[in-house]
Amino acid sequence: MRSHEAGVLHGDYGHRPSWLHPPVDVNDLLPQLWADTVERNNDGELTIGGIPVSVLAEEYGTPAYFLDEADFRRRLTEFRDAFAEAFGPDSGHVYYAGKSFLCKAVARWVAECGTNLDICTEGEMLTALAADFPADRLTFHGNNKSLAELSAALDAGVGRIVLDSYDEIDRLTALARAADARPSVLLRVKAGVEAHTHEYIATAHEDQKFGLSLDAAADAAQQIVRDDVLNLVGLHSHIGSQIFDTGAFEVAARRVIALHHRIQTENDTRLPQMCLGGGFGMAYTTQDDPRSPTELADGLRKIVDHECAALGIERPQISVEPGRAVCGPSTFTLYRVGTVKPVQLDGDRVRSYVSVDGGMSDNLRTALYDASYSATLASRVSNATPVLARIVGKHCESGDIVVKDEFLPGDVAVGDLVAVPGTGAYCRSMASNYNHVPRPPVVAVADGEARVIVRRETVADLLRLDVG
Repeated sequence: MRSHEAGVLHGDYGHRPSWLHPPVDVNDLLPQLWADTVERNNDGELTIGGIPVSVLAEEYGTPAYFLDEADFRRRLTEFRDAFAEAFGPDSGHVYYAGKSFLCKAVARWVAECGTNLDICTEGEMLTALAADFPADRLTFHGNNKSLAELSAALDAGVGRIVLDSYDEIDRLTALARAADARPSVLLRVKAGVEAHTHEYIATAHEDQKFGLSLDAAADAAQQIVRDDVLNLVGLHSHIGSQIFDTGAFEVAARRVIALHHRIQTENDTRLPQMCLGGGFGMAYTTQDDPRSPTELADGLRKIVDHECAALGIERPQISVEPGRAVCGPSTFTLYRVGTVKPVQLDGDRVRSYVSVDGGMSDNLRTALYDASYSATLASRVSNATPVLARIVGKHCESGDIVVKDEFLPGDVAVGDLVAVPGTGAYCRSMASNYNHVPRPPVVAVADGEARVIVRRETVADLLRLDVG
């Protein structure tokens, strides 16, 4: 990562990244960056589901997240169908990763699409249950699940609990024994592989908080089988995020399937399931080239089949956990411009600092991960010459950057609306109240109608928690 400890503003980026080029038409919308129903109308204004952003801004205010419900459902259904086709109807199960974005409406959509849900805290579990999501279709993750969380999962009848440590094994074993329950569990394994987009390396990745090493997992499995309280159904492996192909899974799958075989042999037991995690990528900018769900499913099937055949074992049921690839492209954030400040760089080069009414409180990823985003002038089209711009927020922080580098029309002005695509994943879910700024609403658009699914916070909400 290139992030500087004082924020992304202080990193050595040059004036723009090598992949960012002046556009032929600054008003163009690149389809891979936007949800299905986003387009410009005859007046040149951005619309979603046929509704102009000026109308949405008037009714719901800015900043706000606007989510294309049909797009979300389509992407989730494509993952469901692709993995069922590749691995068979009784395998290839898809668990939507709730950590990317979860609310009661989303939980209902996931249930209605016939897919499952991956949660990692009691809060996420209770949100799903409040939406009447079937508990047996939940997988409970997390590296430090408390006694209270494990007890709540047992009481709710959660379908699978992923155990991350010996401590969690001991906690859940004690709780299950006391409750005369037999929950199904998976062991999270560190396969020694870490994926970063198109690259992977297979060494030196034991130094992280998640999971058990291969040998430790084998010992833990032996303990679970010996105690005969928990129902060990399989292994779980997750190698990273924003992954664009299946090459990085190859080493991980080989190691995890070998461990799967070892545990079955040493304990004379059968592990019917295996979860290969998620982390499938999406397009944030023109430099990103994600694979389709069908390509991902077919690639993983070939890898798993090859490794199982090499060991002469039956292929377990496979599950995956896409999150950002489903909800990320379905949403854009709409901001209103408050100030525009041209800054001289060197020579004749100028960068336009476009300040909007949100910032790192509604999108922390730019500052936290040095993430790249795109943006467009949303309230109109422009014939002005494109200029290099940086979209920044209103927070008292030099690293408060929403979009580090983008070409916008040179006549962007106070009051204009700017839209940033690809903000459905990890933006609202990681949002904060930094500088006591209330978090924006999430507005779902479907069939030409918009409705709030997560309301805007107010200062009154913040003060209600402040006991004085």
